[in-house]
Amino acid sequence: MSERGAIVLLSGGLDSTTVLAIARSQGFECHTLAVSYGQRHAVELQAAARISQQLGAAEHRQMNVDLAAIGGSALTDSRIAVPQAATTGIPITYVPARNTLFLSLALGWAEVLGAPHIFIGVNAVDYSGYPDCRPQFITAFESLARLATRAGVEGGNLRIHAPLMAMSKAEIIRAGQALGVDYGQTVSCYQATASGAACGVCDSCRLRREGFLAAGVADPTRYT
Repeated sequence: MSERGAIVLLSGGLDSTTVLAIARSQGFECHTLAVSYGQRHAVELQAAARISQQLGAAEHRQMNVDLAAIGGSALTDSRIAVPQAATTGIPITYVPARNTLFLSLALGWAEVLGAPHIFIGVNAVDYSGYPDCRPQFITAFESLARLATRAGVEGGNLRIHAPLMAMSKAEIIRAGQALGVDYGQTVSCYQATASGAACGVCDSCRLRREGFLAAGVADPTRYT
């Protein structure tokens, strides 16, 4: 693996798709990773595989983690309704330890491949308030990665990239559009149908729709 080897966490949503496009534009050899974790919007996994191929990733893999077994989130427990309006505090759509687990899986694959870079599409501007989307979390995980891996102990300089961290949703959309991203292929909705149609009322749909409006870009999302 070259020094430009990278694992890109790819959910199939707007943000992670933009991250993949950014990484590819910067010359990284991208290996994309999607995670099936028991999410109710599992159709996003199909989008991830499709987008990975369209944007020229070297390889795409899907790994499975059963976070539905512990529940505690509207995204993994069908008994908990997805909120249809903005909420205060950390919302019930927060999935406990999700990004910690995602980065850990990416870290393992990165070490096996000898890839010194990991990309993730977290954002701390237009987001739902999840604690594992903050810059402090990314910095802490990067330090952990260097302590907990053979590559780190032997002097490797593993980096966690979060290029969208300080961008608004509108800025993200404009960046992706400039790179030729087809956002009509992405799935962001927390309760998307089996065909990928969005509900239009969940927090993710609200942020996405407001982002297209603010960016002055036509929203290609299919709504139910």
